[in-house]
Amino acid sequence: MKASVKALPPALLALALLAGCGTSAGSAAAPTPMPPESVPPTDDLPGVEMWEMTCRIVDGAENGALMLAEGEDGPYDGTGIYAFAVGDTPVWIDGEEKTAADLTDGMLVTVTWNGMVAESYPGQLGTVYALSADSGDTDDRCGLYLQVLEDLWETDPGLNTGLQELAVDFSGLTDLTESEKAALAWAFGSAHGLMPITGTWEELVEQGHIDGENLVWNGSGCLFTLTGSAEEGFQAEKWASGLEAYFFTDCTARKSADGAWTYEVGGHAIA
Repeated sequence: MKASVKALPPALLALALLAGCGTSAGSAAAPTPMPPESVPPTDDLPGVEMWEMTCRIVDGAENGALMLAEGEDGPYDGTGIYAFAVGDTPVWIDGEEKTAADLTDGMLVTVTWNGMVAESYPGQLGTVYALSADSGDTDDRCGLYLQVLEDLWETDPGLNTGLQELAVDFSGLTDLTESEKAALAWAFGSAHGLMPITGTWEELVEQGHIDGENLVWNGSGCLFTLTGSAEEGFQAEKWASGLEAYFFTDCTARKSADGAWTYEVGGHAIA
């Protein structure tokens, strides 16, 4: 893990001490220190080990139940995802004290915490002392793709009615990090009450989810695939069998000043 210790502003230091007395989303499980090496206590908070990592808010800002995708400075080198309930955790945006209600999906936030992660998936952080962000770093392209997936889900819904397995393949997306892809998959699966399966069509065949010879699922399933990028254009597809598939083709997207994205479908295709 790449981690650093940062001296906090005086006002934030006081709030951090108070926050350290409370509980976080992961406090119910026994946390495991990540990584094993120790970080020396800061001079400002004697005896308190403080770690810092950058995360993208992928979903949940509207209710404070965040789905976070870690950056490369996280404990899993940019592949980990975390569920975190903000609660009364101190929030700072653009250097000013704010509340959880001021957070938005797509924000890049710095998480200052005790370096512990509960053994669960998504991971749950130990004591979080503060969240801080620069509003100019907001880019909600994960929200864009989540909207695309939901729109595709509602189009020709018979292909994904009564599913037992929901699979996603985001390997062809070129503008998301591995952690953002994982968080997007989890958010989409959670929205439909299913544990997402991640893999390409070929990998799902190898794993026995799909009958590759007869081009059908071994059970009731559907594979949602996204390829391309928001800037260069993308395609979305859902596949239920060789004769049951739907495509959004030649999709284009536009980013607004607040970091939100909108998109248009260039064409539709069915199989």
